[in-house]
Amino acid sequence: MPASFPSKPAIWLSSANVAAAEIAAGIGYTVAVLDIEHGSFDLAALDRFIPALKGLGFEVLAKVLGPERGPIQQALDFGADAVIIPHILDVEHAKRVCAFSKFPPIGDRSFAGGRTVAYGGPDDRWVADQDANTRCYPMIEHAGALRDVDQILALPTVDGVFIGPSDLSLRRDRGAYKRSAADFADLKTVADAAHKAGKRWILPAWSVSEKEFALANRAYSLCLTMEHGALALGLQDAWKTTQALLADAAA
Repeated sequence: MPASFPSKPAIWLSSANVAAAEIAAGIGYTVAVLDIEHGSFDLAALDRFIPALKGLGFEVLAKVLGPERGPIQQALDFGADAVIIPHILDVEHAKRVCAFSKFPPIGDRSFAGGRTVAYGGPDDRWVADQDANTRCYPMIEHAGALRDVDQILALPTVDGVFIGPSDLSLRRDRGAYKRSAADFADLKTVADAAHKAGKRWILPAWSVSEKEFALANRAYSLCLTMEHGALALGLQDAWKTTQALLADAAA
């Protein structure tokens, strides 16, 4: 990656769109965030799509359905490099839920044979490697999680945090996310806490101001665009270009 791009560029995918993934990989995106929580993924699609993404060279971050054992373990068993866990309420909630991403004695993940163990049997080295290399990013999108962000980052089951700016604004009684000074103050609180803890922080950065903030505050990764947003922009550009041609022809 060029020195001018210190944070890992991510694409946000809401479906198992192989063409979108191939296009993004060709451009230079290196991280794929799968929005399982709000997207159209099912288990069969994830079972096929995650290894396809990894074959394209992506680091795969799975934003799971919810803060529960099943979705977290399934995403990791399919081979995701990390889970993003939505709707973490506070440090006690994070302590309980993030444990599902790491094996005992660190956490409470259950072992499943299959892809991650190369369809064989594990040994102690494999368990240690899984705990070190499969990461857990609780989302900071509730007021209680923001309040407890230092304690959440201190948990041994937590490798970093993923910010949910829209939900955080709503749950901080600011209404819809407007990228206000107060919104960016919350983002700064999380970024500073992550750097203090020596852990990663990640931001969906759709706007120029968010991209500038993420780069200036050394985000580990920033989501540059989402699948649906990129599609909408492409369709709008073709529409506007043709409208302009029609206007010129009529003049």
